[in-house]
Order: sequence, then C-alpha cells, then structure tokens
Amino acid sequence: MKAFSYLRVSSRGQIDGDGFDRQRDKINQWAKSNGATIEREFCEKGISGANDLDDRPAMVELLAAICMNGVRTVIVERADRFARDLVASELLLREFTRMGVSVIEAEGGNDLSAGDDSNPTAKLVRQILAAVAEFDKTSIVLKLRAARTRARRETGRCEGRKPFGERDGEGPTLELIRSMRRKPKGGKRLSFAAIAEKLNDSKIPSRTGKPWHPEVVRRMLGAER
Repeated sequence: MKAFSYLRVSSRGQIDGDGFDRQRDKINQWAKSNGATIEREFCEKGISGANDLDDRPAMVELLAAICMNGVRTVIVERADRFARDLVASELLLREFTRMGVSVIEAEGGNDLSAGDDSNPTAKLVRQILAAVAEFDKTSIVLKLRAARTRARRETGRCEGRKPFGERDGEGPTLELIRSMRRKPKGGKRLSFAAIAEKLNDSKIPSRTGKPWHPEVVRRMLGAER
C-alpha cells in the first residue's frame, strides 16, 4: 500500500524541536506494521490546527499530489496533528472522503475519514478525538493567559526580549550608561545623543552589533523607570 504522511507543528519555535521526529517515528512504525510504503512526506511548519485549507500550504500540496498520482492513504500521527478544531477537522476529512482517500491515525490505528454510514463508531471516535484536542488547546491557552497575567502582576513583565542588562556581559555597559546619564553636581547631564556618541567612540558593542543610537539609549533608560 502506497501512502503519504502529513506532519504539522503549530509554532515556529517547534520547527527545530523534536515534534517532526516524533511524528515521523510514529507514522513509520504504523506503516511498517501495516505493509505501507511512505511515498512522500508533507510538513506543515508553524501552522495552527484550527486553520482552514486555504491557510495550509502543505495540505494543499498534499491534495494536489493525491490528484496526480493516485495515492489513496494519508497517515498522520494523531487526529490533532490533522486538525485541532472540530469544524476544520470535519471539513477537511469530508474533502478527503469525497476523493476516496483514507486518513489513518497512526497512534490509534483509526480511519479518521471513515464514512458516516459505513462506520458510525469510527465517526464518533473521530469527533471525540477532535473535540478533546480542541478542549485541550483551549485549556492550555487559558492556563498560559492566567500565568502571564500573574507574572506581569508580580514582576511587571512576562514575555518578549529581555531588557538590556539581563544578558551575560551587558551589566557593566548598562551601569556605564546610567553613570553617564546622571547629572553631575553643578553641571549638566549628558544627552542621549552624547551618550550614544561616547559609546560608539569607545567601541562598546550594542546588543545587535549596530552603532548606538540616541533613541536606543533613551528607550533603555526609560524602561527602568
């Protein structure tokens, strides 16, 4: 039996992780146990499981390949790798069913695309798996949102780039900038432009490696207030 495999990770940060390797191993195990040969692999990189077909380039490519070469089996690791959203899942599976293509969940061996009349139990299992995946995603989102809110309340910040001075080697530079900005007794404090000029003249590197700019200095010191 010839088959295609479909793999998906939902965030850019997961692309270099073990998500694809884990899915690939599970799919290959099922294929080996069931006499299937993976002809081609389609990877959706950084695409949400709630996205419709138009927003899934690898899925569109997969459907085009099916139309051209006659492969009629697609293997995914789990139902939620195919789609997390119940409506998106049903719409996609309806399209595969219309084309006479079976979508197999390697982890449980279920035919996710089984027709409603031929196997109502399979349809029920498919919908339950999709609903559970959708519920899990919503629960995770709510938990993360609560955690971020708590972190902002306790520390004033939660995510994004670390402020200058928190990375290794930046502390002395930040202290130097603070000292240059302090108003000397009986004198005038240095402007942001003057500080940037002194940093560049002293060849003190910025985080990005680019020359220091007055606005960068202003934002850096303003963030500490």
